[in-house]
Amino acid sequence: MARTATKKASNIFVWIILGLLMIALTGFGITSFSGSASLVGSVGDARITANDYAQALQREMRTQTAQTGRPATLGQMTAQGIDRAVLDGLVARAALAHETNAMGISIGDEELARQVQENSGFMDDNGNFDRAGYEFALRDAGLTPADFEQNMREDVARSILQVAIVGGVDAPDLFADVLTAYQTETRDFSLLRVSEADLPTGLAAPTQSDLEAEYAANEDLFTRPETRMITYAWVRPVMIMDDMEIDEEALRSLYAGRSAEYNQPERRLLERLVYPSREEADAARAALDAGDSDYDALVAARGLSLDDVDMGEVARDDLSDAAAEAVFSTEDTEIIGPVDSVFGPAIFRVNAVLDANHIPFEEAEEDLSAELAAEAARRTISDIRNDVDDLLAGGATLEELADDTMLDLGQIAWVPGADDGIAGYDAFREAAALLRDGDFPELLDLSDGGVFALRLDEITPPTLPPLEEIRDAVAESWLAAHRRDQLAAHAQDLVSRMVTGTALEDLGPPITQEVQIRRQDFIPDLPPPLVAQMFQLDAAGDTAVIPGADFAVIARLDAIHSGQRGTPATDALVALIKEQATQSIAQDVFESFGQALEADVGISLNPSVINAVHAQFP
Repeated sequence: MARTATKKASNIFVWIILGLLMIALTGFGITSFSGSASLVGSVGDARITANDYAQALQREMRTQTAQTGRPATLGQMTAQGIDRAVLDGLVARAALAHETNAMGISIGDEELARQVQENSGFMDDNGNFDRAGYEFALRDAGLTPADFEQNMREDVARSILQVAIVGGVDAPDLFADVLTAYQTETRDFSLLRVSEADLPTGLAAPTQSDLEAEYAANEDLFTRPETRMITYAWVRPVMIMDDMEIDEEALRSLYAGRSAEYNQPERRLLERLVYPSREEADAARAALDAGDSDYDALVAARGLSLDDVDMGEVARDDLSDAAAEAVFSTEDTEIIGPVDSVFGPAIFRVNAVLDANHIPFEEAEEDLSAELAAEAARRTISDIRNDVDDLLAGGATLEELADDTMLDLGQIAWVPGADDGIAGYDAFREAAALLRDGDFPELLDLSDGGVFALRLDEITPPTLPPLEEIRDAVAESWLAAHRRDQLAAHAQDLVSRMVTGTALEDLGPPITQEVQIRRQDFIPDLPPPLVAQMFQLDAAGDTAVIPGADFAVIARLDAIHSGQRGTPATDALVALIKEQATQSIAQDVFESFGQALEADVGISLNPSVINAVHAQFP
């Protein structure tokens, strides 16, 4: 029985355990803990050692570094509560270990040996288990075979317990049906735009008191941000490319090396859906021809996504002879097959036909020349870097740098968010934000191979200009708010006329209609809240006013359409929602089981050992 259950826990456990332990044991030089004082804590009879905790912190630290691109520190992780989350994970793991021990769940020595010996990572070139290689891999990870096999045994046992707890969880069909109905419902509505030209009296110009009130109410809006006046010297490859000499032989050599790019055969953008048997492939084709299904639904029915069947650009030589003949015998985008492929009978969908393409050297020469010139310019800039560094170290100013080298001098009034000129580079913006008065210029790199140095000349703090200086901006702000309010008020007046029997069509210019609109749809050139508000209306004939910056919209709900049932797209959505709900319920069940288990058997943690582990990290 244990042997059967463990088949659900793939042999990949071997490599997961080994990989994590190899990562954990390298890179930080954490001191090994030993002895009875090395226990971080326990859950029932399952222990959490200091080494377990240290290794888990190391793994999480590496994960954080990979995600952010910056070295993670324990201090940063502690500030975000990550260290506690790591410890909670170990507690949950220990709780499951306690339960598996109490229930006697385990795999026998025979099954454990089989899984180890059948793992391809521990086999020699002849496919036989290599005991020496196995021991070497574990030794390289700082493990003994006994340690590794015990870890593997525990992980498989936990997996068996997890399958037993959540294996029978299934979301109710009604839950998926209700959410699908909600998601697939569509609505029709009619719209009338109310613009400034429709206002009975137009928009009045703001008075002085209006401007003063707008100015006082929006000081943050009108305050100019901190401005940094920065002088810089820089050079980019594009600035010196024209001075680079390019050898024609090098151009032709580069062209020859790009032969596959400049001389492309006829290709197809292709998708391939493979079936286990010809009978199943023929049945799928029959469903397509009868209109009972479409290609996307067939892909979903096989448990695949469109990414799984996408082959990208395909040439004739990339396919089997039979498939190539069928696919390349037509110039149309269509569904082809079933035909035999290298993986079995398949139905292909041609999404685009790409003609053969030949670009002679003369046509490619300009682009190739620009590429080589850019490379030469980057090398030239790299070659002068040490000389420029020496000049700066010797006290040369940026003005002297511009006189004596190929760097150009410039000045910018930089504010956060500016991205013009040199401020378009991340490296410059980061350096400008950190620049302090008195900092000596240093040479820094740009992403395109250029270099720059900068100097802070002056900082102007955030300043609220006098009203008279920004009178036009204040007037524009007042007019924008006033226009919005007036348009919405006039639209409400028009709606009130509908109560007395006036039809929407009689209120003004021709109305527009939107049909079969879904909740997630976005309609360009209309206020973004429009669709959401239309789905808040209860019945056909209900209206809503949606204000906008340049016009208001009167919207009337015309019809509510329930989602169609029984279509391939709807069936696929029901299946997806049910799968996601099942996974969510299973996760909640398993978390609840773990919490109940921890409360039942008790948790003991040793703060002094936890602090000792933390002290080992930089």
